[in-house]
Amino acid sequence: MSFSSDIKQELNKNSNLVNKEIVKQELLGYLLSGNTSIGKDNKIKFSTESDYNINRFSKLLTNLNINHQIDITGKTFFITIKKKEIEWLPIIENKIVLTDQIGKKEEEKRAFIRGLFMGAGSVNNPENKYHLEIIVANEENLWMVKELLENLGIHIKILQTKQKNSLYLKEGEEISRFLALIGANKAVMQFEDIRVQREMRGKVNRIVNCESANLNKTINASIEQIAAIRKLKQNGKFNKLDENLKEIANLRLENPDMPLSELGKLLKNPIGKSGVNYRLKKIMEIANEL
Repeated sequence: MSFSSDIKQELNKNSNLVNKEIVKQELLGYLLSGNTSIGKDNKIKFSTESDYNINRFSKLLTNLNINHQIDITGKTFFITIKKKEIEWLPIIENKIVLTDQIGKKEEEKRAFIRGLFMGAGSVNNPENKYHLEIIVANEENLWMVKELLENLGIHIKILQTKQKNSLYLKEGEEISRFLALIGANKAVMQFEDIRVQREMRGKVNRIVNCESANLNKTINASIEQIAAIRKLKQNGKFNKLDENLKEIANLRLENPDMPLSELGKLLKNPIGKSGVNYRLKKIMEIANEL
């Protein structure tokens, strides 16, 4: 079962359907989702491959005494409703275009968003990537839903193509807040657990990569330094170096992998990293002049 299916199954178990206005708002969300269409015969049709999703939608309709028909074609469930059964639903040219039908209370707005997500929403498995998307039936309602979500503290983005009008989130924290908004508390805990583990793995990888990069940088610099020292020895110029340069050069030959700060501690008169770096650079300059 997918992560989206787990979320919708959890939401389906929310059987608190006492408040009729809350039920109406969730139903309204379903009706505005991308899986709802209105035919020329003024029949409203919702489709899904999820049996518990169709059960939820049917519960909402039954609770509001709205007659409906359920059909199955292959793996797809269909709910069909005659327009006259929902007189309060504004339909213009076979499109549902809302004006002031969404409730004013926060709980009602949450119910509407929950229905919209149940109708045509999805969330990727957070172990792979962060992506939440909701498909809205028509463009007329797209910006209205975006504004509603932003008023509820969810900064969602819009994506429009020839095939669909959708809202999406790609930030882990925003997705977690959205799931909490629609009441998927169990999913929030699971999502956050995966998100923490993923971020910890990312931090460990960054540390390892950084340390590897620093190690490679140290090794490459050491190779160049040793090559310069050997060049001076081969050309008989090594013994003409100042004593402090010869001392650091011999230490580098004896300790090819040692960081500069540690090399400096081995000198008769210890110096810091910058002092060691200066001396080794001086040796390389002299070797390059040959």
